[in-house]
Amino acid sequence: MKKRVALLASGGGSNAEALLKAMREPGFPAEPVLVFCNRPGAGVLERAARFGVPSLLRDHKAYATREAFDAEAVRLIRESGADLLCLAGYTRILTPEFTRAFEGRILNVHPSLLPKFGGPGMFGRNVHAAVLAAHETESGATVHWVNEGVDSGAPILQKSVPVLPGDTPESLAARVLAVEHVIFPEALRKVCSA
Repeated sequence: MKKRVALLASGGGSNAEALLKAMREPGFPAEPVLVFCNRPGAGVLERAARFGVPSLLRDHKAYATREAFDAEAVRLIRESGADLLCLAGYTRILTPEFTRAFEGRILNVHPSLLPKFGGPGMFGRNVHAAVLAAHETESGATVHWVNEGVDSGAPILQKSVPVLPGDTPESLAARVLAVEHVIFPEALRKVCSA
């Protein structure tokens, strides 16, 4: 029986698309039931429509508190019947109430080799700039379980890429993103098949 997956995304949705493509493959052990987005105009909403997956948009700015927004998100995601949640470029730090509601069922992809370069403020360009500033010779991506900490859950899969001479945060980000698109579907398959 296929696992039912809700994808949470805030931006363009390239990781969400990688997951949606994988879930179309014959024999893949999961199916998408919802794309949940917190930013009006985010590209992920168009991608969801192209794949025929129901999407819900709730602008987090319309809620008085993070807790109020997350309570609404929890309600809507529960209504979808999702077994697993994949944070595919979801740029909000989840409240403890949210993580407890789906404990042991949330996967996230992070653009570094955790535990290095994770935690509050470590997202997007910030991560790659920090890797370069630290003169690391490699970076990469990690798919991990989400807990109440930020980027502190147990890793499921990691893959590295070299840091090249002359790299900018943007050039490194592009190489890491390509790896994210590979390991996120692999990690989802692994979790669903366990």
